[in-house]
Order: sequence, then C-alpha cells, then structure tokens
Amino acid sequence: MRSGRHWRQWLLVVGGLLVVVGLLGGVKAVQIVTMVRATEAMVPPPEAVTSAKVQAARWEPTRSAIGSLVAVRGVILGAELAGTVREISFESGANVTRGQVLVKLDTSTEEAQLASALADASLARVNLGRAQRLHRGEANAKADLDAAEARAKQADALVASLRATIAKKIIRAPFDGRVAIRQVELGQVVSSGTPIASLQSVTPIYADFWLPQQALADVRAGQRAVLRTDAFAGSEWTGEVTTVNPEVDPATRNVRVRGTFANPDGRLKPGMFANVTISSGEPRSVLVIPATAVMFAPYGDSVFAIEQGKDAAGRPATVVRQKFVRTGERRGDLVAVTDGLTEGETIVSSGAFKLRNGSAVAVNDRLAPAASDAPRPADE
Repeated sequence: MRSGRHWRQWLLVVGGLLVVVGLLGGVKAVQIVTMVRATEAMVPPPEAVTSAKVQAARWEPTRSAIGSLVAVRGVILGAELAGTVREISFESGANVTRGQVLVKLDTSTEEAQLASALADASLARVNLGRAQRLHRGEANAKADLDAAEARAKQADALVASLRATIAKKIIRAPFDGRVAIRQVELGQVVSSGTPIASLQSVTPIYADFWLPQQALADVRAGQRAVLRTDAFAGSEWTGEVTTVNPEVDPATRNVRVRGTFANPDGRLKPGMFANVTISSGEPRSVLVIPATAVMFAPYGDSVFAIEQGKDAAGRPATVVRQKFVRTGERRGDLVAVTDGLTEGETIVSSGAFKLRNGSAVAVNDRLAPAASDAPRPADE
C-alpha cells in the first residue's frame, strides 16, 4: 500500500513539473511570436540625403596637364678665353639688348700685339706693291712676287686673329633678355668656361607638358591653351599649342607638347610649375551631375534616382532606385554622364553610401553644397 501511494505522489510531482514547463514554454513562444511580428511590422526611418537635378550643359572638350615653364631662349654666359675682369656693364636682374657689352676682360697684351701686327701688315702690303711693280717690269722673279704675297696674307691673318681674340674677351648679350645674378667681380681672374650670368628671354615663354598618346587624335598646333600657376592664384595666361612632338616616349606612351604664352610683365619664370588646359574641339552638350552622387565600383558605377514609391510597410514614400551609369570627363565638382540618365531626373547627391535599392529617404537640401565646374576656395 505504501509503495503504491509513493508512486502516485511521484507521478503527481512529475505531472506538475510538466505542466509548469509547458506553461512557461507557451508563454515564451507567445513572446517570441509577438517579437517577430513586431519586427516584421517595424519600418526603418528614412535616410536623410541631399538631391540634385541631372542638368544639360555645354562643355568645350579640353585636356589638362601639368608642365614646366621654359625660356624661349636661355643660356649661361661664360668666358670663352681666360683673362682678368676689367669692366662689368650690367646689374643683376637687368634687362639687356642684343649686342650690349656685359663684361670686358683685360686685352692690353692683345692690343699691343695688334698694333705690332698692323705695322707688319702695312709693311707687307708695301713690299707686295713693290714686288708687283718689279714683276711687271720683269725686274724680279715670280718666286719673289709669290713670297711677298704670302707675307702680306700672313700679316693680315695675324691681325684678324688678334682682333678675334680681343672680341672674344668682350662678352656681349646674344639676344634680348634678362640677366640673372652675376657670378664674377671686378679684378677676378677667370678661366675658359667660367660662368658669368644666366640670360633668359621670357617674353613670350614656353610651357612643356606631356599628354597620353590618345591625345594625338585631337591635339594639334594652333589650338588655344590656358595656363595657370599656384604662384599667382586667380591669374591665367592665354596662348596656343605651338609644337606636338612627332614621337611618343616608348617608356610612358606619352607625347611631349609645347605651348607658347605671352608674358609681358615677366611674372612667369623658367622652371616654374604650371597647369595647362588645351581646348581640343567645339563645345558640345553633355549631362552633368555632382561627382559625389556617383558610387564608383569595380562592377560598374551607379547613382540613386529619387522617385515616389512605397516603403517596406507598403505606405507611399520617397524611395530610391539604383541606376548604373557611364561617366565621362570630370571638371571641378561635376562629372559628365554619357549613359544611364536623362535630363531633369532627381538623384541623390550626398549620402548615397548608406542606401540600398528601394530605401526610403528624406530629402533635405538646405545644407547641400553647391557644385561647380570651376570651384574656388571660400576665402577667395
């Protein structure tokens, strides 16, 4: 009897535990189902973005490059012969004209030798005349006449040689230009090849730059070019392409191009860094959008177009649709779109990185930055 009663007690306890576990499991299951349904019904808030219109613009085809300024003519003036500096006729940084005397070396020895040579040449000419008269009268031999002619020519050659030596010791400007800081002083003994000063002709001035070989199809001499340099922010110089090299560098596949620019005030200096833009055709119509709107990716570039649709809960909302595009030239803040968009479409200009296809958005353009093809710093 006791054994039967004991088993019944155990069965009651086990049954009670099973009921409690079942009740707890049911409550938890109801909670989980409720949470799942609430999650499914929850709609994420719309993402804040700025927008922009796809606009039509007329862009002149251009090519930009980085170049260096080169003097039209530039030389390092030097002494051709050794000597002592006796006269300096220019100041550092001065403008000089072609043929102007810049430096004179000591020529006292050569001038004394020239005086002697002139006397010898005069005597040789007198002797030559006497020998010619005697020869006409058949009073001397032909050999005597030939010897007199040879001595006269030797004397004249010596005079010419001494005059050339004196001329070489007078350094003149070979062309109009501006001299740099002089590198010699009065009384200095210079040797052959000693530099005296740099002479540069910078009006006009060249700009040499490199373009990829594809540019050969539409870059040619005579095209308009604009030069800008960081040294003079806000200023630009207009010129033209004057030379396109007939050869392409086999190492880089680039071609060297030279432009010529007016430089009347001499502000542009040889060796300066410059940005050069070439106009390579007639203006054409393009569709442009802010560059910040484009999501660049290896599988293709895309933008998010803004349109009216429904959110995840089925309610009317402003949503985005991803569109793949093909981009072209970029200028400043703008990029040209050659395929994938039409004029007047509204797209996301900033905030696209956090979107996915069909996302709801809230457009707020109050703080949207202005996009320009020629942006300038705010403090200009």
